[in-house]
This record gives sequence, C-alpha cells and structure tokens, in this order.
Amino acid sequence: MRFDYDVIVIGAGHAGCEAASAAARLGSNTLLVTIDMNKIAQMSCNPAVGGIAKGQIVREIDALGGQMGIVTDRTAIQFRMLNRSKGPAMWSPRAQSDRMKFSAEWRRILENTPNLSMWQDDVTGLVVEDGVVKGVTTALGVTFSAKSVVLTAGTFLNGLMHIGRVQLKGGRVSEPASHGLTEQLREMGFVTDRMKTGTPVRIDGRTVKWELTTPQDGEDDFHGFSYLPDVKRTLKQRQCFTVYTNIQTHEILRRGLPDSPLYNGQIQSIGPRYCPSIETKIVTFADKDEHQLFLEPEGEDTQEFYLNGFSSSLPLPIQVEALQSVPALADVQIYRPGYAIEYDFFDPTQLYHTLETKLIKGLFFAGQVNGTTGYEEAAGQGLVAGINAHQSAVGQPHFVLGRDEAYIGVLIDDLVTKGVDEPYRMFTSRAEYRILLRQDDADMRLTEKAYELGLATEERYELMRSKREQRDALIDFTREFSIKASIINPALEQLGTSPLKQGVKLYDLILRPQLSIKMLAPHINALSQHLESIEELRRNEIIEAAEILIKYQGYIDRERLIADKIRRLEDVKLKGRLNYSEINALSTEARQKLERINPETVAQASRIPGISPSDINILLLLLGR
Repeated sequence: MRFDYDVIVIGAGHAGCEAASAAARLGSNTLLVTIDMNKIAQMSCNPAVGGIAKGQIVREIDALGGQMGIVTDRTAIQFRMLNRSKGPAMWSPRAQSDRMKFSAEWRRILENTPNLSMWQDDVTGLVVEDGVVKGVTTALGVTFSAKSVVLTAGTFLNGLMHIGRVQLKGGRVSEPASHGLTEQLREMGFVTDRMKTGTPVRIDGRTVKWELTTPQDGEDDFHGFSYLPDVKRTLKQRQCFTVYTNIQTHEILRRGLPDSPLYNGQIQSIGPRYCPSIETKIVTFADKDEHQLFLEPEGEDTQEFYLNGFSSSLPLPIQVEALQSVPALADVQIYRPGYAIEYDFFDPTQLYHTLETKLIKGLFFAGQVNGTTGYEEAAGQGLVAGINAHQSAVGQPHFVLGRDEAYIGVLIDDLVTKGVDEPYRMFTSRAEYRILLRQDDADMRLTEKAYELGLATEERYELMRSKREQRDALIDFTREFSIKASIINPALEQLGTSPLKQGVKLYDLILRPQLSIKMLAPHINALSQHLESIEELRRNEIIEAAEILIKYQGYIDRERLIADKIRRLEDVKLKGRLNYSEINALSTEARQKLERINPETVAQASRIPGISPSDINILLLLLGR
C-alpha cells in the first residue's frame, strides 16, 4: 500500500467524487478518503438531479468530461425538461434517480478509474508546512502525503441534527460527524461559521391513498443529461404524485412551533431561503391555505417515497399528525422523520477562482464547505477543484471558467467575490448571460476546453465536432434553400400561419414562432432528405440545436457583444498593483472589501457588493486606463 499521492480528496459526496475522478483521469495518483465507502455519492436529501439552473450545471459537468450526467442518465427513473413553455435559455433538465443505484454506479466508476485509490477513514487533520499543504492525518493514525488536498466534507464538519428538541451529532442520519478540521483551520486564520439545511420525511408508499393524489408523468424523448449518445435511460420509469396541505395541517404545524429548533432558539445558523421548511412556509406565507407537496419515488422498485416540500425539524409526533391531516396520507406510515442539520462552512471569499485557499497553498475547498447547497453545485465545484488540484500538483496552468462561459463560472465567481450569508443555490436569474449558457449547447462551450486539458476523451471531442458540423450544415441549408409561395402556402394554411406573398428562404420561415423544422419537413422534400442525412442517433438533438440558433441568433449575438465588452475589464489585472488602504478617494467600505477579497481583475472588483461605479472609475484612473 502506498502512503504518498499527488492529490488527496477528503469526502466522497458529489463534490468529492467529481474531484477525485477528474484528478485521477488527468493523471494524478489520487486518494479518495471517506468515512463510509457504502455511502459514496449518497443522495442525502432528494433523490433527484437537475432542476432550474441546476440542470444546466449537470450538462456542463458532462460537457467537461465529468460523471454526474452519465450516472444520472443510467439510474434515472423519471426525466422531465422543466420550463418548456419559456425560451430555451430557461429549459432545465431534471431527473429522479434510483438512490441506491446512483451510489452503486458512482462506486463502480471510481473503483475502475486508473490512478484512483480509496480509503475508509475519518480525516482529522491536515499536514501543513510553511503555508503549504503536505498531506492529511486520520482517525486510524495514518498519515498520507500529497501535493494537493481537496476538502469536500459536506455537512459532516461538526454536524448536528435536530428533530424537535432532540439533538444528534452526525453528518447524516446514522453517520458520525467529522471533528478536528474546522478547529485546525480556524487556528490557521480561516473564517468559519455555521449553516443549516434540512430534509423531509420518508414515507411507506403502501400506506398512501394513491387515488387521492394527482399523478405526474415523466417524458420519454431524446433529452438527457449526457451528450454521449450511448448513455441512455434503461430503468423502469415511475410516476411522481402531488398532494396539498390544508388549513388543519397548518394549525397542527403551528402548535409545534414552540418546539421547533428554528423558532425556539435551538438553531442559530441560517437556512436556505429558496428551500424553506414547512414550518417556515406557514409562518412566511401565513395567508396561504395550502402548499403543494410532491411524492417522489426513491428507487425503481422501492416503496420508499420522499415528500418534497415537507422539509421539517419539528418533533416527530407533530410531523406525523400533520401528515395524516392530508387526505391521501391519512393512514401514512413513515420510515424516518424529517430533520435539520447544522454544520461548519468556510467563508468562500477566502478562495481563488481555482477554489484553492488563499491562506494555504495546495489546499482546495469544494461543495457545502463553501456555503452552497445542492448536489449539482457541489459536483460543479468538485470538478473544478479536482482539475486545479491536479494542475497544481504537476505545475500546470490553472483552470478557471468565466461568467459568460458556464453556470459553474457564475457559481464560483459569486462565491469567491460576494461570499454567502445563506446556503447558496443556483438560479437562472443569477446568470447575466443565460442566453449564452443554455443547456443545449454546453458541449459547444466547454468540451474543447476539457479536451485540451486531457479530461474529455477523443471520442467525446469528435462527437462534439461532428455535431457542430451537422448543425451548421443544416443551418446553411436553410439559408440557401428557397421556397416558392405557391408550393408552400397550402401547408402554411394547414399549419395555422399566414401564407407567403412571394418566395423566401427556408431560414425565414423557420423564424416564425408557429413553425419548426420538423413541422415543415413533411411538406418540403429537400428538407426531409437533408434531415435523413443527419446521424440518426443524435438527429433530434442536432435539429433542436440548429433551430435554437436560427430563432434566437439575434439575442445570442447581442448578449455576446455585451459579454465581450465586460470581458475587457476581466483583462485589466488589479491584484497586487494598488494599496487600497492608501486610496482616500475610495469609500471606507470599498477599501475594506478590496483589501479583504483582493480581486484579481477590475471586473471582479465591480461585482463585489458595496463597490460602486465611481470606485471602479477611480481604480481605472489609477491604473492609467
């Protein structure tokens, strides 16, 4: 057995798995240390991946050569594309996964990844010499050395669970917390704090009155998370179901508020604003008589259901009584109650965009230790941290994604520039360039970058290149092919759109919101023949990609122009060039924040809360710009 590695990853959650996989596949001898090897990539909360903006992150992970999209597709038991009624910038894939098979598939991948070893143990300390990380020590008394270390401990750092007034130490139900790392890092000068998240009750599906629920079917088309055409959904697809709380439910929940850790002072830390507990909902939205809940299956064959929307830390009797006030759940039996968990995190402004810490060279943070919530946000950070841990270990240039290149870039820039005062989750509204960051073209944005790094395979790169060629060929065909009014008008009337007065290019017809390439193909032989020439396995994907570019090219070009203007400020280097404390023309707040965050560029400085446009003008003036 070896005890020296290039990269060590602490924690095998969604961030740790991506980090370890990336570092190893790039060529670093990598060690993944986890408290329990049977809980690798555990879906601690909802057994689902994706959703608004989160689905875009998973597509980006896949485009970069990560594993989350592949694992999700292989273990999905329901898939849906959210926000279809809106423009393609808002389309967001989401899948329910079989929780046990998701974890098993991740473990299978990791165990068969060259250069990757695993060790079951609890990391209790870091080995640091002269401000440089050198390795880790464990509860079993083992010391492993490394050139880079990635900390992805999730909710395990001094984790404390709450069910009413009952408190249990642990990082997850039935799993021990991790102690020692926070205390050591705090002594080294790191700023730490506490955050809270929660999870709902788990329900025995045999006790649900399904006839009183509303079924919610998935979709079965060509969409998925992975761009690899041979990665498909093969498991049995299952329905989700909706129910609603009522006035009686809310009265029961209010009775429990005095014993709620959120309202009796037991929990001091801040929880996620955008995933509130059921008790927070009835307090914040006191005027509402009902709240929608989703019964979502935990697996292909299991009777266990997750009650999305009923996250709670109320006492067990209150949780059960409130549930049984919902008609469909009148006889419900549960597997376990919902609970809240408090855990340590580190102020992410202490990180560079590479996710390396500013205080210790070679030490990287990823996932909930940075104040985020969500598997997808964690996995995206893990992938970037793993890449940069490898790059650091072998002395190669670092890897950073811009805000106009990926939602992952937006996520990391938000964290290291603005910090967090509540668990951060991604939304499309956080991305100013969301038309550029669509889920359909993450491979076009990112796969070439990953291929140059050595993370994306030759096969993946060629698939992307082939798709781009076929997409562009289809767009060129529509630009060049002319349609005569007399030939197409009967079809246009049949399709419910106004007839032509004169001939036009096919491209101009596709611009009409009522029409699509597939709608027109049966009426235009040349178009139908061209579509038949496209690679069959990815034909629908390529047609959709071409159509989005045709219909939205004007918006895309305008957003790219804005992004290019802002990017010029990204080229104006700032770090190390000015002594902010001596610039009296800056506001006191600006001086303090610029000194603390020490932004790399003027563009990053402009995104720091409290830095005004006049402050930026002063910086540009002093830089001679």
